[in-house]
Amino acid sequence: MSKVTPATRVLSAAGVSFTVHAYDYDPDAESIGLQAAAALGEDPARVLKTLMALVDGKPVCVVVPSDREVSMKKLAVAAGGKSAQMMKPLEAERVTGFKVGGISPFGQRRAVKTIIDEGALAHDLVYVNGGQRGLQVQLSPSDVRDVLKATAADVLA
Repeated sequence: MSKVTPATRVLSAAGVSFTVHAYDYDPDAESIGLQAAAALGEDPARVLKTLMALVDGKPVCVVVPSDREVSMKKLAVAAGGKSAQMMKPLEAERVTGFKVGGISPFGQRRAVKTIIDEGALAHDLVYVNGGQRGLQVQLSPSDVRDVLKATAADVLA
C-alpha cells in the first residue's frame, strides 16, 4: 500500500502536520467509518467519514463523525441550497477520483464546497481518509477545515 496519495500530497503541500495510519480494510463492513475506527482502536467520533452529496444538483463534500448520520435538511441549509441528497457511489467515484471506501476530502479531482461538522472541531486530533482504502491520516480538525476552506456547521441528524 502506498502512503503517498493525492490526499497526502495536498496536505504536504499545505505544510500541515499529519501522520499516516494503515489498517486492514474490510470491504464487507456494514459501515466503513466504524470499521476504520475499530481497526484503529479509536473513538468513532474522532474518525471522520467523507460523504459526497448533491445540494441543488451540485456536488458537496461532507465530513462528519463515523458514528453519526447527516441531516439532508441541515446540509442543504449549510451549503446554501434548498435540497440535498446523497450522491450515488459511482458518481462519487467519478467526481472525486477515489474509490468508495477510500474517498478523501483532500486531493479530489476538483475542489467542491465542503462542510465539516462543527462538533468535530472540538477534538485535538481527528482521522480522515487518506485517499485509499485502509489508509487514514491523523491531523488537527482545524487543519482539515482550513486546508479544505470548509464551512463548519451542525449537519448531524
